[in-house]
Amino acid sequence: MIKEKLGRVTAIIGAQWGDEGKGKLVDIVSSEYDIIARATGGANAGHTVYVKDPQTGETKKYVFHLLPSGALHEHTICVIGNGCVVHLPTLLEEIDVIQKSGLKTDGRILLSDRVHLLFDYHRVIDGLQEASKGDKKVGTTNRGIGPCYMDKASRKGIRACDFLKQDVFEAKLREVSGGLMKQYGFEYDVEKEIAYYRTIRDRIVPMIKDTFVYLHEALESGKSIVFEGANGVMLDLDHGTYPYVTSSNPMVGGLGTGTGIPNSHLTSLTGIMKAYVTRVGAGPFPTELLDETGNMLREKGGEYGATTGRPRRCGWFDSVVAKYSARMNGYTGINLTKLDVMTGLKTVKIGVAYKYEGKTLDSFPADLDMLEKSTVEYIEMLGWDEDISGATKLEELPQNARNYVKKLEELIGTPITFIGVGQRRDQMIVKK
Repeated sequence: MIKEKLGRVTAIIGAQWGDEGKGKLVDIVSSEYDIIARATGGANAGHTVYVKDPQTGETKKYVFHLLPSGALHEHTICVIGNGCVVHLPTLLEEIDVIQKSGLKTDGRILLSDRVHLLFDYHRVIDGLQEASKGDKKVGTTNRGIGPCYMDKASRKGIRACDFLKQDVFEAKLREVSGGLMKQYGFEYDVEKEIAYYRTIRDRIVPMIKDTFVYLHEALESGKSIVFEGANGVMLDLDHGTYPYVTSSNPMVGGLGTGTGIPNSHLTSLTGIMKAYVTRVGAGPFPTELLDETGNMLREKGGEYGATTGRPRRCGWFDSVVAKYSARMNGYTGINLTKLDVMTGLKTVKIGVAYKYEGKTLDSFPADLDMLEKSTVEYIEMLGWDEDISGATKLEELPQNARNYVKKLEELIGTPITFIGVGQRRDQMIVKK
């Protein structure tokens, strides 16, 4: 049913500042698709999936940082595209977790031979760079993502294809790490890391593949593909709240760059938006709530980073951000998540415009000083008290909840096609 709705080649990306709930929809959709592919980011992403055990009734929690969220479906092939940066020990840890749950992974996980590899020294450099910024910290995950992308841009990165040739790989690792130790003045035992990589070689080499060719041949043979975005478009290196951004392009354009599949192949593109807004780390957040309502959303919504455990900042839905995001990416539909978290609020607000020096801004500004000094105009709507966690149709939602969904659709200018009403994969309304 979902594949009929979304088409054969679909993409799902975060439409706010990340943590919107991409993993849940990807997990649901994956049951009907052949291939799930990631294109950008690394272990700074944290995609959480909750699955109800049919035998015990217990809900199990899985957190993926590198593996596509569709890994829980045994029929799917999981591709990690060339635009990602991969810490191989973390990848193996995630594979071990799903293997222990009884799922087979042999032949199901493909790693692009063009992907850049992330090492322990990248994490050390990440921490050093962040510490040097004092009170102007960006709030990175300290997973080494930025430094790895720096090596990529500096044309000294080490790729998966290098790993296939052991002597080449080890020589490059010694050379690159040696130069960085001199540059940053830290100690790093490269021989210890090389020794570790020798022990995992037999597990990694079979995964490395020319995924560009694989994905194109899959398309030509009629296979169905889901492209899973990481982070969120407001963290995009070019279009986000720079410098408080990630080091890649989570917007739709990054999917093509990160896999080699042109966006013209997409039959649909779903943007994931929370019914409120969250952000981790530093950076502008116009609709942020620094009161009891913000605390309630954080605690009720479990708003703590899947990657770092840091508390997320919470705020009202921001339609300025939503419209900017929609125009940038051209969503065919929106998945509104965590609507159930807002149950119990007597009134709900939506940020509808920014004003700077008495004038309404046309769009989301690049100038962060302007953004910090802008005021937000809100509209206020009635909330609802009814438990919506069991709703399976739009008509089963309380009238005030439906009014809220309708208003968001009007403000964004894009239909809301999925509505999340709980953590589990079965708690999703699919609009007709």
